[in-house]
Amino acid sequence: MGKMASGAAAPGVSRKPRGGKKIQRIDRGDWPPRVVMRPAGGLRTLEAALIRGGLGPVAGVDEAGRGCSAGPLVVASCLLPPKAYASLAGLDDSKKLTENVREQLFPIVKRVALAWSVVVIPAWEIDAIGIHVANIEGMRRAVAGLDPVPGYVLTDGFRVPGIPVPNLPVIGGDASAACIAAASVLAKVTRDRMMVEMDRQYPGYGFAAHKGYNTPEHNEALTRLGITPEHRRSWRNVRETGRVATDTAYAG
Repeated sequence: MGKMASGAAAPGVSRKPRGGKKIQRIDRGDWPPRVVMRPAGGLRTLEAALIRGGLGPVAGVDEAGRGCSAGPLVVASCLLPPKAYASLAGLDDSKKLTENVREQLFPIVKRVALAWSVVVIPAWEIDAIGIHVANIEGMRRAVAGLDPVPGYVLTDGFRVPGIPVPNLPVIGGDASAACIAAASVLAKVTRDRMMVEMDRQYPGYGFAAHKGYNTPEHNEALTRLGITPEHRRSWRNVRETGRVATDTAYAG
């Protein structure tokens, strides 16, 4: 029977060196297997690595309308299959895509996805809990709406506590992970369509064009016509307007 060298510690056992500080030794066999990040087609590199590591299926989460002063916040999650589809080759950050391309991709994403979920948080709820909390809550709800349950979730930009599966924030995720890009298309197209309908309900504000963002045109209309029920009253430019629009104002 072989002998252990003097001063050595058995694998997985702590030892105390001469300085008195305890060092934890870990067997190489205790480490999780390494996953090599090999380039994959389109935006699938990160997702492919997670799937090879046994962490799939991978879902992405993104939002639309965070910076607007009118209209809802829309959050979407999307669980794409492991296989890369040629019909989704044009996926990218929805803000970089034209409206026509987003509209073309929208039904394809819904058809190809293993699961998808869209959550709408209205202006009054944003005012009640704040935009950041609304964003996090929307992402939780969107992930909870997926069936099957993902093995891993990629969120765009920041950490989302409360997601019950392993998850990772990805800076610029909608331009680097296909599942986040797909979620961004779902969120953006859904919200844009809602804002076009809102433009019919509240004419004169130009919601169909600027989608409720703080453009000079929107701020001018807000000052001239007043606040609608779809405006976020916790926003400074809305709060400082100081008056509520009348039905006559909606009529343009």
